[in-house]
Formats: sequence, structure tokens, C-alpha cells
Amino acid sequence: MWLSSEEAGTMATMEDYKYLFKVVLVGNAGVGKTCLVRRFTQGMFPPGQGATIGVDFMIKTVEVEGEKIKLQIWDTAGQERFRSITQSYYRSAHALILVYDVSNQPTFDVCPEWLREIEEYASPKVLKVLVGNKIDRDDREIPTEVGEEFSNRHGMYFLETSAKGSENVERLFSDIAHELLQQSKNREIPSYDANSQQILQTGAGHTSSLNQRCCPRS
Repeated sequence: MWLSSEEAGTMATMEDYKYLFKVVLVGNAGVGKTCLVRRFTQGMFPPGQGATIGVDFMIKTVEVEGEKIKLQIWDTAGQERFRSITQSYYRSAHALILVYDVSNQPTFDVCPEWLREIEEYASPKVLKVLVGNKIDRDDREIPTEVGEEFSNRHGMYFLETSAKGSENVERLFSDIAHELLQQSKNREIPSYDANSQQILQTGAGHTSSLNQRCCPRS
């Protein structure tokens, strides 16, 4: 388990945040999931990052609309042999980020398979985000419009990022936090409120703000 220096001394104290959201990254090995997480939580790009073994997680507190939100970000292994482990983390996720490498066509071609797992194991209310990573590379194989079309077809939000160049990484996680906060306040998703230490019940009738913010589906 990795902890940023900001969080190491405060992980267990409920008073340091009001909301806790679980965000899980999935996708093939080598697409840059770990690099995205470490860029966001530690502000660094780890060169020569090895493959994740099983599941790792990091935490970071962000402030949205004056509310302190703790994001518990789970970085899952993309290798087939770890699937039975990583699938168990889908169930309690508030948001699932499906990552592919824009310079590697096979990592995009398997996205339907990852979506089938999400539909089977995750909550139907989970926020689904499609991310095309490594846009800093000059050997792109998947055009932006192809990712957009896929996300539209499957009801996902869409964003392209570069963990190496830090492009859209902060935006990705902060806007997910914003959207989950809005859903929680509208009681659309279960979320731990640290003040009451109760699970907020789900509801209906909220129009997604993320659709207008970071990850448009059109």
C-alpha cells in the first residue's frame, strides 16, 4: 500500500474528510494505470514502472465546493491471472476508470471485455469513465473520435490523458470527485459521510454534471 506524505498521518482520522469515495482503475497491463494514480497522488511520473501485482491503492484528499473528499484509488493488475482478485473490488466502487493506451490498438480492442466484467460485478449505479492514456506519444493508433464513439455507445464519460506529461490527470480525478459529490448529495449513490458515519441511501432524478465538465459523451 502506498501513502502520500500528506495522508500518512491522517488515514485513520474521520474528521479530516467528510466524504469517502472508492475509485477503481481497470484495463490491460501496461496502459499506465499506476502512472496515472501516482501522478495524481504524488505529482510524479515513475519511469520504468513495473506491472502491478494484484491490487495496490493510494489515497488523496481533495476539496470540492468547500467539502473535503477522500478518494481511495485502487490500482488493479491487468494480467489475466489476477482477474479473480480484481473483480472483487468492483462491487463497492463508486467510480470505475477503464484505461487504454492510445498507441496500442489491442488495449482498446479488449474494452468490451472489461465492460462485461464491470456490468457483471459492479453496481449498476457506478460512474464509468473511459480514459485514453499516453497522448504524449507520437505513434497514436486510436483516434480521439473512436474513443468518443465507444464511450457514447456504452454510456460512459470520456477523457484523454498523459500521465507522463500530466495532461488532464488532475482534471480526471477532481471532476470525478465533483460528480460523485453531486450524486451523493442527491442520494443517488451510497457514500460514507464521515461526520455521520452512515451510508447515504440511493435515490434518483439527478442530471450528471460530469457530462458537462470533464468527460462529455457527445
